[in-house]
Amino acid sequence: MKTAITEGIKISVVSKFRPELSRLDGNLFYFDYRVSIENRNSFAVQLMRREWFIYDSLDTPRYVSGEGVVGQQPVLEPGEIYSYASGCDLNSEIGYMTGHYTFRHMVSEAEFAVLIPKFELIFPARLN
Repeated sequence: MKTAITEGIKISVVSKFRPELSRLDGNLFYFDYRVSIENRNSFAVQLMRREWFIYDSLDTPRYVSGEGVVGQQPVLEPGEIYSYASGCDLNSEIGYMTGHYTFRHMVSEAEFAVLIPKFELIFPARLN
């Protein structure tokens, strides 16, 4: 698990290779990842946007951005944890993802960036 804390927001990510969705003979490697977001502040925040950088060792890096995550822009009260799962495909056995979320302070309405820690996407056989 990879973890980072920025501006009182703790982001934890764990990834997993999905062999049943991958095509090893066709250079398609699919990974799931699960993100947990914990608001350690004394005020509520709302996740507004995401910005992802996806590195694939045999392909052009990709940038993905958009409103919220998995179709939601959750509000997290102090101490609350929000989790979601998503996935990513690569054309190679080795890659990684990183990026940031933009949150809004629910009282001041100020927006701030929160780091998504870099996490690896590695076909398990490459680890031997």
